[in-house]
Amino acid sequence: MFRWGVLSTARIGREQVIPQIQDSENGVVTAIASRDSSKAQAVADRFGIPHVFSSYDALLASPEVDGVYIPLPTSDHVAFAIKAADAGKHVLVEKPLALDAKEIARVIEARDRNNVVVSEAFMVTYHPQWRKVRDLIAEGAIGRLRHVQGVFCYHNVDPDNMRNKPELGGGGLPDIGVYPTVTTRFATGLEPGRVQAVVERDPTFGTDIYSSVKADFGSFELSFYVSTQMALRQSMVFHGDRGFIEVNAPFNTPDYGDTRLTVFSADHNSANIFRFPRARQYRLQAEAIVRAAQGSAEATVFTLEDSVKNQKLVDAIFRAGAHDGWEVV
Repeated sequence: MFRWGVLSTARIGREQVIPQIQDSENGVVTAIASRDSSKAQAVADRFGIPHVFSSYDALLASPEVDGVYIPLPTSDHVAFAIKAADAGKHVLVEKPLALDAKEIARVIEARDRNNVVVSEAFMVTYHPQWRKVRDLIAEGAIGRLRHVQGVFCYHNVDPDNMRNKPELGGGGLPDIGVYPTVTTRFATGLEPGRVQAVVERDPTFGTDIYSSVKADFGSFELSFYVSTQMALRQSMVFHGDRGFIEVNAPFNTPDYGDTRLTVFSADHNSANIFRFPRARQYRLQAEAIVRAAQGSAEATVFTLEDSVKNQKLVDAIFRAGAHDGWEVV
C-alpha cells in the first residue's frame, strides 16, 4: 500500500481527501502534521492515522511516508511542493499550485531532479462525468461547439477565512475561477488565445470577489462568472449547433446536487441523461497518483505542464481585469 502523509488539518483534507484515500484501493494515510499537534492528533484519532507530527518538515523526513497531500494555504504551495519533492516524496498539492505561472517552473525542476510525481489537485479531471463530456464533444454529439457558459459561486465573508486573505493567496479566481477554465480546456483539448474580464475586489479584504470573463478559444468562446459573495451556484453548459450538454454539479459533486449531465437535442424535444452516482473524484484522483508513482504506463495524472497553461489563463484574466479590451494569454 502507498503511504500518504498529509500536511495540515485543513477542512478539505478532513472532509474529502483523507476519507477517500482511506477508502482507496492502493493507498492509506499513515501520517499527518500540523503546527498545532492537538489538531493533528484529533484528525489522526478520527481516521486511525498512526503517525502524528508537530512540524511539516518532520513528516517530510519520515521513512513511513511515500507521498504527501498538501492542502496548506495557497501562498505555501510552491515552497512545500518543492520541499516534498526534494525529500523524495511524491506530491499531490491543492489548487491553485501557484499565483503566477512563472512560479511553477521551480516545481517542475524539483519534480525532474528527484524523479517523483508532482500533480496539482484538479480532482474534476478524474471524474467520469468530465471524461464523458470530452468524449461527447469529440464524437460530435452536439455538432460544432460554439459557446461554453460557466458559473461557480459561494458566499463567504468570514474575515478569518484564508479565502479572504490576499497574503495567503485568497480570492475568487485562485480558488474557484480555475474550475471553469480547467474543465473547458480538459473537455475540448483546446487553449484560449485572449481574454476580457471585469474583476471586482472587496474594499476591506482586498481579494477579488466577483469576476466576469470571456475567453476566445478560436472556434468557440467561454464565458463565465465566479464570486465568493453570491448565492451558491455551479453549472457548466457546452452549446453546439446540434445540441448542448448541461453539467448539473460540475465541480463539487455531489454537494451541489445530483451528479448528472444532460445532452439536449437542437430542438429541445429530446434529451439523454448520464448519471454518475457512485463516482468519488477524490478517491479516483488519489488512486491515479499512486499508479503513476508506482510506474504504471497507463496512469494519467494532471501534469505540471498543464498547470502552467491553466495558470497562464488565470494570470491573463487578472491582467485583463485591470483595463478594457483583450489581453493575450
